Amino acid sequence: MNKEHQKRGKKKYPPKPHAPLTGAFTQLLPEIQKSLQHAGYTTPTPIQEQAIPHLLEEQDMMGCAQTGTGKTAAFTLPILQALGKGDYHSDPGQPQALILAPTRELAAQIDESIATYGHNLDITHTVIFGGVNEKPQIRALRSGVDIVVATPGRLLDLIQHKHLSLEDVEIFVLDEADRMLDMGFIHDIRKVLKMLPEERWSLFFSATMPPEVKKLANGMLTKPVHIAIAPEKPAVERIKQSILFVDRDKKDKLLAELMKDPEIHRAIVFTQMKHVANRVCQKLERVGITAAAIHGNKTQAARVKALDRFKAGKVRVLVATDIAARGIDVDGITHVINYDLPNEPETYVHRIGRTARAGMDGTAFSFCAARERDYLRSIEKLLKKTIPEDIEHNWHSEESKNATGADARPEPKVQRGGNRGKGGGQRTRRHENGKAPNRRRSPKHRSSRGR
Repeated sequence: MNKEHQKRGKKKYPPKPHAPLTGAFTQLLPEIQKSLQHAGYTTPTPIQEQAIPHLLEEQDMMGCAQTGTGKTAAFTLPILQALGKGDYHSDPGQPQALILAPTRELAAQIDESIATYGHNLDITHTVIFGGVNEKPQIRALRSGVDIVVATPGRLLDLIQHKHLSLEDVEIFVLDEADRMLDMGFIHDIRKVLKMLPEERWSLFFSATMPPEVKKLANGMLTKPVHIAIAPEKPAVERIKQSILFVDRDKKDKLLAELMKDPEIHRAIVFTQMKHVANRVCQKLERVGITAAAIHGNKTQAARVKALDRFKAGKVRVLVATDIAARGIDVDGITHVINYDLPNEPETYVHRIGRTARAGMDGTAFSFCAARERDYLRSIEKLLKKTIPEDIEHNWHSEESKNATGADARPEPKVQRGGNRGKGGGQRTRRHENGKAPNRRRSPKHRSSRGR
């Protein structure tokens, strides 16, 4: 965690006129409102408008919302408000708020949001996750931080080694709970819940609410407010979608041809496999197109560097696998290119939703080889419409377009360890022991910050 994140309130923004805030944003502290205006946020999204008034009353909440709906601000803004009104000092290794996220990327983005919205508040925070050196994280905890954003594995590791205690946590957020279960974190979550004080303010967010997720929520919430925000279907309608039929060995040439279009300012290219992401990235670089790959085999430092370069516009194309791209929310993506079609139709909708954010239009190109033809049929069945075909490119394949039967089904793949996500969730399913927590406790008397 860098020093800028650790010390708030020293750097001052230059005065400049801002548009007035509307809706629930007007209920926030002046310091938070100033940060929102500087960041260019004036109008709450639907989930923010619904959630913020309840959360300002510090009510427990069960929210059903996907990435891209603005849910991070929906819970971080009220948390900053609650902590900003107090004058307490967090003791070393004993934060007041804990936000649990399933992936490193999502945890880092939540921490960035806290830095943005809490810029003018004297609130300290840090993010902890695996894959990087733990020493800077330990130093941040020893200095005393008010908010910890963490992934389950590294959190429990630091707790086990006495670098962190949850006994003073008054605010707990579990974000993307369904993904937590899919990734096999249910046992870790239950360990964390047993370490938290019963009297706390708890928030629970999930894109879907299957029975196991509801069971988990019921065990950690007290008389929660329920909020459900459906995925923005109009956003998908604003995306210009095209299917390009192509032989599998011609996909690289088709991609290079597409990238000659100067309108493709910032694109994400999705592949199924990690080694394919690397190869596609190398092919793009060879033809003079700046690209970076992110996937599970990359180190955390390499993934963060690639994402930062993409956000800064130094890289035109980010080549990603679905797992590595989870939790990534980058503004200004003009195009999504499905180099490989996903094997789950819902993933297609999630992929192309990376563009056409905040009322903008977007474009999605999808390559379809013969062996992916059945994937396309499943996607169109989910969308309840036929995706327009683009046959005016140099690598159009009638064989891929007309593939049926065995020729349209993916080739069998060698299993490498099985489906660890779903398997992990099944493997660790255990009975939840413990009652629903009571309401939030009264704040402890702590020494004044004086920092």
